[in-house]
Amino acid sequence: MNPYASLADDYFVNMNLNTEMQLPSARETVLEFFERVQKSYPSMRNFYTRENGDSVMEEDKDQASYRWMCLEQRRICSGYVNPPSIDTALEQHQLALELAPYMLSLSPLDCEALDFLMGFDFLYKGNHDEIVAEALGLSTPLDSLLSIPGGKPLNYEPALTVALEEDCRRQCRIMVETRTNAYQVRRGEFPEESISVYFTLRQYGSLPHDGSFKDTLLELRQDCERLLNECVVDQILRPLAQAISRR
Repeated sequence: MNPYASLADDYFVNMNLNTEMQLPSARETVLEFFERVQKSYPSMRNFYTRENGDSVMEEDKDQASYRWMCLEQRRICSGYVNPPSIDTALEQHQLALELAPYMLSLSPLDCEALDFLMGFDFLYKGNHDEIVAEALGLSTPLDSLLSIPGGKPLNYEPALTVALEEDCRRQCRIMVETRTNAYQVRRGEFPEESISVYFTLRQYGSLPHDGSFKDTLLELRQDCERLLNECVVDQILRPLAQAISRR
């Protein structure tokens, strides 16, 4: 059983590889890359190009679980919404990293940053900032502001980045994103939208000349799961889900 599926309404596992130089954008190169990805995942048959030139291929998004991949000017992105396991998502991300060196001329020297991200969406029809403050804002120096008579939180989005090594090249970041605006608070009318929690492990800088994108991503995944279970699940995800359920 996937231990993360029950923590939120949806969860997703993404990989982002940011490059120093622009990626190849020739029609033949882009199509050959996505054709090779589709060979491994035939259900990824929806291909399109955004106005800014980004190329995207994805499965049908009306499914409860779906894959997607994107080539931007200086970034390769791969994502899996509600994967059956982290291993399944990792295989997709590693395929993109395996293809990039010989199909997109990508070198370990060209790595600006490599991310492994796990995200969690909580559907809530109400003031997002208020519920986040209720779930995560207790016993902090900000409580005096939160207790102002008649006051209502308008922007409560905790974020923290921590360096995991002395050289600061490997970092973890937790960020909460809310989607409530002042207009909704004034009217007291709130659509049902997602509160998102993002937990990212990032490796900055070029890899060693004999370094491997796949191996580095595996290390990030291991660190991400370990820190998520030690510092995020019981401290942030479950309190937020419990606060929503009480409403």
